[in-house]
Amino acid sequence: MSALTRRSFLAGAAAAPGLLGQARRPPNLLVILTDDQGFGDFDYQGNKALETPNLARLARESVSFSRFSVSPVCAPTRAALMTGRYPLRTNCHGVTGGRETMNKQEVTLGDVFQQAGYRTSLIGKWHLGESWPYVPHARGFDDFIGFRVGHWSRYFDTIAERNGRETRLPGYITEAFTEEAVNWIGRTPREPWCCYLAYNVPHTPYQVPIDDYRKQAARGHDPELATIYAMIENMDRQLGRLMAHLRWTGQLDNTIVAFFCDNGPNSDRYRCGLRGRKGSIYEGGTRSVLHIRWPGGQLQGGRQVDRAAAHIDLLPTFMELAGVKRPEGPPMDGRSLAPLLRGESSSWPERRLFCHADQQREPRNPFPGAVWDQRWKLVNGAELYDLAADPGESVNVAARHPEVVKPLRAAYDEWFASTLEGFRFGPPPIELGHAEENPAVLPATQATLNGNPHFRAKMGYANDFIVNWKDAKDRISWQADVRAPGRYEVDLESLCAVENLNCRVELTAGSQAVSSVMRQAGAMEELPLPNIVDSAVHAPEMHWSKVRLGEIDLPAGPVKLDLSAQPLPGKAAVDVKSLRMRLRA
Repeated sequence: MSALTRRSFLAGAAAAPGLLGQARRPPNLLVILTDDQGFGDFDYQGNKALETPNLARLARESVSFSRFSVSPVCAPTRAALMTGRYPLRTNCHGVTGGRETMNKQEVTLGDVFQQAGYRTSLIGKWHLGESWPYVPHARGFDDFIGFRVGHWSRYFDTIAERNGRETRLPGYITEAFTEEAVNWIGRTPREPWCCYLAYNVPHTPYQVPIDDYRKQAARGHDPELATIYAMIENMDRQLGRLMAHLRWTGQLDNTIVAFFCDNGPNSDRYRCGLRGRKGSIYEGGTRSVLHIRWPGGQLQGGRQVDRAAAHIDLLPTFMELAGVKRPEGPPMDGRSLAPLLRGESSSWPERRLFCHADQQREPRNPFPGAVWDQRWKLVNGAELYDLAADPGESVNVAARHPEVVKPLRAAYDEWFASTLEGFRFGPPPIELGHAEENPAVLPATQATLNGNPHFRAKMGYANDFIVNWKDAKDRISWQADVRAPGRYEVDLESLCAVENLNCRVELTAGSQAVSSVMRQAGAMEELPLPNIVDSAVHAPEMHWSKVRLGEIDLPAGPVKLDLSAQPLPGKAAVDVKSLRMRLRA
């Protein structure tokens, strides 16, 4: 069948009940989330330094929200999308060290649509847990193609994951994820589908096809900004390609398309006059565009809603639009935006919304944090801004309006106290012995460090590793939970410089211990990465090797795994990437 004939056939099938099962079936759902793209990173938001024509078209065809808020950083926003709950309630309050891991008992967007009979997929960045059972294909997603952590080192010809197995994604990562989405949708012609496409741009590293970069560099931008805008323009083209595929296959009008961003911009750039950037609880750190398109559901495009809304509202909104129910689970905080999408704003009640920013040293600290309603915003319990008159939060009017400050502060205190009920205070133990994931990987970034060891890039973000292991008193520890008792093979993913050979590394678990002498030197040169601009907060890729420490018998239940070393005098021990525990059959 020719392309023209096929296109005509599909167009007729979409209009005729029963053909291809499209006209009468429930709507598809396509949720597109970008990473570190700010409120001002769009040409239709007044930014003349880049071109986003496909996003502009999506905005024209959508109901858009001008007062939509997310969390200040990546993972908490994703937890809110998944659950319809404030991230703190899900125990997701940071981006690394296990603070990004979402509770097992949460009901996710994947669970909701999977149990409603949809095929479900996550393509791209997950960032809500690194090990089973916290991973996407254990959280309601039939298919997962992407990476689990918050940051990936290589955006060209990357090695990612396909349902628990390594897979190579040829080409540039944004284009590869789009190709995966197109192909996945193409394999789902007769049943409703839910696809969560989580692009990882313009998050660092600063890597982009050279032609995209040159176009932006020619406009006079510095290399960092040129790369960021080039990444966004590349993503815009991919979104256009994806929308064209849906249009060509006759699925576009019966697909709910939602687009938003996970936090503010990751650099100081155009922000539509808003204060702050990524990590900030001011509007520049938490304001995002939100576009929802669904002409088949009689949502009139080209309208803008100015009511305050947030990421917690997305799951209940999608549920109402698609007519699906949520399995039993913890109560949601969000409310469906469907009335606003349909133009029924006159009955929309006044409400207060909340956000909190992670403090690594003390997550129980209530601040930084904010509460706001349609007009007022209280920041850190003391700064009051009139968002209607001052969206840039430039004038603190708390002294003039104590009658506004007092109830907002009381509401915030009550809300924050409620989020601490059942809070975990630390990462969950890493579970060992699951048949679905054997070996279990205990990454360096989820270890507790005592003594001299520290992370190579200091912050301990995803893909970082541990260096400076110098003394017999130094310790690297993980909390684990043995789900299946038995004999475990213990491998250390590490790198030993030639001058540190013959140091002994030992793992203890309760009264048991296994150890090995390091006798193989590794190449200490960093693997080259196609960075246009280097980022100091991310660790390099290295020539890692696996060393068998031995075998150890572990009973069921919690266990602390302690790694220690005996360096030679004046020397150091190995650099550590991860510990791997395989349950023998």
